[in-house]
Amino acid sequence: MQVDVDQVKCTGAGQCVLIAPEVFDQREEDGIVELLNESPARELHDGVREAALICPAAAIHLAEA
Repeated sequence: MQVDVDQVKCTGAGQCVLIAPEVFDQREEDGIVELLNESPARELHDGVREAALICPAAAIHLAEA
């Protein structure tokens, strides 16, 4: 799995960080998403998929390998 985030689209809701904190974080100054791991381990895939599905801005993009 490859993960990409669109920081321009991100609204800073933070749901991705709550669901998959090993993969996503937020910038201190404005809460915009930061990608910590663009190729997460298989055991994190379900959480990353859930984060992408619930992202209110649709700012998380996944490419399944």
